[in-house]
Amino acid sequence: MAPYRLVIFTALSMLAFTGNALICRAALLGGSIDAASFTLLRLLSGAVMLWLIILLRNIPHRAVSPSMTERLTSGFVLFAYAAAFSYAYARVSAGAGALILFAAVQTVMIGYGFFRGERFNGLQWLGLMLAYAGLLALMLPSALGASADSPSLFAYLIMLVSGAAWGVYSLLGRRAGDPRVVSAHNFLYALPFAALLSVLMLAVEPPQLGAEGVMYAVLSGAGASALGYIVWYSALPELKATTAASVQLSVPLMTAFGGILLLSEPFTLHFLMVSSAIIGGLAMVIFSKSQRVEKRRLGSS
Repeated sequence: MAPYRLVIFTALSMLAFTGNALICRAALLGGSIDAASFTLLRLLSGAVMLWLIILLRNIPHRAVSPSMTERLTSGFVLFAYAAAFSYAYARVSAGAGALILFAAVQTVMIGYGFFRGERFNGLQWLGLMLAYAGLLALMLPSALGASADSPSLFAYLIMLVSGAAWGVYSLLGRRAGDPRVVSAHNFLYALPFAALLSVLMLAVEPPQLGAEGVMYAVLSGAGASALGYIVWYSALPELKATTAASVQLSVPLMTAFGGILLLSEPFTLHFLMVSSAIIGGLAMVIFSKSQRVEKRRLGSS
């Protein structure tokens, strides 16, 4: 890939990931659509877009997993991420939600690394403690009921579930084949779970399907999700591990600034401090790991 295309693809990917959070928050904050309907329409429009791309470009699309159990597992985890994401963003600001999501994803990745035998050095432990201290400081006012304006602790926990599900989904998708085909199958198998959630929620509250909310859901699914994933996975093989990690650190920051500029969300010293702790701490973990991997590679060459 030409360098200028790589830069463009990477930038578009980060904008898509940021856009997903802002679009979801805008849709649910305005009350023009309910979380279950947003989730269903997001996954449906994403599936339609991905399958259209596969068919129009004649991409081979045989089953990506050997068993129905594995396909349904990937579909369910994708659904869990999307549903928890929607329900959390009905209550959590764009910036805070992105921070919690990113921290949860990295926690899953770190846990998987420990399971595989990876161990931390002192700098990584320091970074991890700093990140979790920031996360605790972000959630503590809600846990203590210090402010009536703060989201409930339960809303933050839902976002943690969303991030954990995305981390698991990412691990399940490693080396699974063409990411366009993998994503298309996973979106398809996530749809029954999303439809079931919408049916179950009928007993709780009637669905809200305003034109603006539907537009946001389709934009999130077909645009920021489907096209965003394709662009990112096209750029990812060309990026060094450190570069890929560093650009992803930009997403919570861009989401926070987007929430301030586009959704009139408040910017406080408390949020600045906790976001610096979370992003800075995780950066220490990621970059220290990348440097160790690079040193081992150079030492063995």
